[in-house]
Amino acid sequence: MRPTTTTLLSGLITALLVSANAPGRAQEITREDIVRQLGRFETAPTLDLAALKQQTQERSKMRGRNEPPPQKRPPIVPELMNLPAFNVDLQFDPDTPIVRPESYQAVGRIADAMVYSDLLPYTFLIVGHVEANGKRESNVILSQRRADAIRDILANTFKISVKRLQSIGLGEEQLLDPSKPTAAVNQQIQIITIGKVAEETAAPPAASAPPAKQPPRKRRN
Repeated sequence: MRPTTTTLLSGLITALLVSANAPGRAQEITREDIVRQLGRFETAPTLDLAALKQQTQERSKMRGRNEPPPQKRPPIVPELMNLPAFNVDLQFDPDTPIVRPESYQAVGRIADAMVYSDLLPYTFLIVGHVEANGKRESNVILSQRRADAIRDILANTFKISVKRLQSIGLGEEQLLDPSKPTAAVNQQIQIITIGKVAEETAAPPAASAPPAKQPPRKRRN
């Protein structure tokens, strides 16, 4: 029996979808996508990143019968969930913060968006996540190192001002898809708009020194 045209088209569409979602494939994003997602900023939250990092590390060490499974843990930084965010599937070498070459183009697009006029006034938080596999403590450390790696590439390679970039790793303590704690989606990096660039106040001009007094002239007899 020969396959019908409908069957062939269905098979082709399925093959394209599988190919588009294959692991290791670079995510296709545009500057416009990023600007549209990150430009919806309204109010800045109060975030103590040093305290949040400490809190995340401490929670990742919790053990006990009453400790909820990954899919039932409350988000550790719920404030981030209400901010403009862009999730990007960047590829790293396994269990390392080393960004794979095929992901540099995506990071470059993020940098292009950050210097676009609509986003130039804002500061951003790079958030690292890891799926719920392995040790929770190690996942937090890995996610922080990956967030730091993206921040450093944006600053050092693409020359984004370090004053506009901060980073935090949440490991598996705030899953992007809690219903599927071990899914690859939970390894995505988030770029979140968190505030506006502080305006630098110009220093007042230095007061000019008074003119030096001239010694009195001697009178000639």
